[in-house]
Amino acid sequence: MASRRTQSGGRALLADPLRNKGVAFTQEERERHGLVGMLPPGVLSLERQARRAWEQLAAQPDDLAKNVYLEQLHDRNEVLYHRLLTDHLTELLPIVYDPTVGEAIKRYSHEYRRPRGVYLSVDRPEDVRPAFEALGLGPDDVDLVVATDAEQILGIGDWGVGGMQISVGKLAVYTAAAGIDPARAVPVVLDVGTDNQALLNDPLYVGNRHSRVRGERYDALVAAYVETVNDLFPHALLHWEDFGPGNGRRLLERYGEKVCTFNDDMQGTGAITLACVRNAARVSGTPLRDQRLVVFGAGTAGVGIADQLRDAMVRDGLDRDEATRRIWCVDRQGLLRESTPGLRDYQQPYARPDKEWRDDGPIGLQAVVDRVRPTVLVGTSTVRGAFTEDVVRSMAGHVERPVVLPLSNPTEKIEAMPEDILRWTDGKALVAAGIPLPPVELDGTTHVIGQANNALIYPGLGLGAIVARASRVTDGMLQAAAEAVAGLADLGEPGASLLPQVENLRISSATVATAVARRAADDGVARARLDDVIQQVQDAMWEPEYT
Repeated sequence: MASRRTQSGGRALLADPLRNKGVAFTQEERERHGLVGMLPPGVLSLERQARRAWEQLAAQPDDLAKNVYLEQLHDRNEVLYHRLLTDHLTELLPIVYDPTVGEAIKRYSHEYRRPRGVYLSVDRPEDVRPAFEALGLGPDDVDLVVATDAEQILGIGDWGVGGMQISVGKLAVYTAAAGIDPARAVPVVLDVGTDNQALLNDPLYVGNRHSRVRGERYDALVAAYVETVNDLFPHALLHWEDFGPGNGRRLLERYGEKVCTFNDDMQGTGAITLACVRNAARVSGTPLRDQRLVVFGAGTAGVGIADQLRDAMVRDGLDRDEATRRIWCVDRQGLLRESTPGLRDYQQPYARPDKEWRDDGPIGLQAVVDRVRPTVLVGTSTVRGAFTEDVVRSMAGHVERPVVLPLSNPTEKIEAMPEDILRWTDGKALVAAGIPLPPVELDGTTHVIGQANNALIYPGLGLGAIVARASRVTDGMLQAAAEAVAGLADLGEPGASLLPQVENLRISSATVATAVARRAADDGVARARLDDVIQQVQDAMWEPEYT
């Protein structure tokens, strides 16, 4: 990444995506910046450029080609790229992020054209500080840093240095949804190697060509990254993305009280699910403290959801132990119990006493649902079809309005399709999914299927933390984000979505940011003076316009 403070003109200006306007440069600007003769004589407005770019994009043969086209546009004109994304966010969100970004990550080394962001190698930890200093940015110039080690990318696993695309894609959503200034945001990949044999044997792979490093060397690289960013950019929010289960939670616990940091896979997923369950509780009339929750998929996302729902139950009147006892976590090997081998530290609080169950072998999802009679069933397992008709009907046989949330994505990994869940429960189930789906018509009622998309949470959460200059992200700020999202859904009609629609992300992000900034002040972690939070949030939202 070239220094963002360069003032050079001519061809260097056209090569700087943050300053390049293409044919939108006026004749006066062309003369002033040494661009005479370097562009066609016609001058087009940003609006006309965006129209042309949209036509070019529509002509691409498939979604991966569209992703490549957008990245090429991103590389030459940041403002135009973000204008196009903002104008067509609903259509382009699946292109710049999940699910199409997964294919782009797989093709990263073969489609590689130019670097973007900061690449940190476990083999050269001494380069961490020089890498960030090379950006040419001062302590007040960076608001957000998104980093991944690419061990558990979406549903596709370990893709090494290609994980840079997930950091880039996440920042694109931050900008389009919440107006985070792209000039003040930095994508990072921590290249600690890869265990992906296909990459290690690919002659075009551009990352470290050795197995994934763990232990002390891994921790030393992460420590150097956190310390350097916190020293050089003390007001920046550090976002962790797609770290594996062995590191994601551990790193959040290590640094969560020291710097302003956030893990979307754990905290973002937990917050959006909490928003969904809050609204389901309003519809069903069953308070949070009376819910019984079964989580199928006890990884970092599933346990992160359990944590936030447990804390919500505590706020609703239960003590912590009682709230924990109302949650059952089931993994592929069955119900988590005290005797379950290989329990991770974060799973242990939810391990059920062995004396509760007479069975010596694994206890599957069906047996748990039959006995527990849950009010809420959450899927983060990536096991297609895990919520069978028998499982759902068993749940509906004991609960008037069962809450069924198959959150795994993409489509081939979803636990059940909402249309089937509604049919099996005669339309009584309250359903949201992790993928975008059309409404379901059943017995004269249109059921709008809300998408539990973290993009409803993290852009606004990040903006609120930035506006408040929060010293850390508190549990209260996550709660405020979840409640703000829940409050945006209109529950007045039968079959209404449990969540607001994704196409209104700018509105929802501003609302979330305002609630989060206020809660940061209440929690004593705001370092900025917040005299008029609503206006301060609006003022902080960058617009894709030429200057």
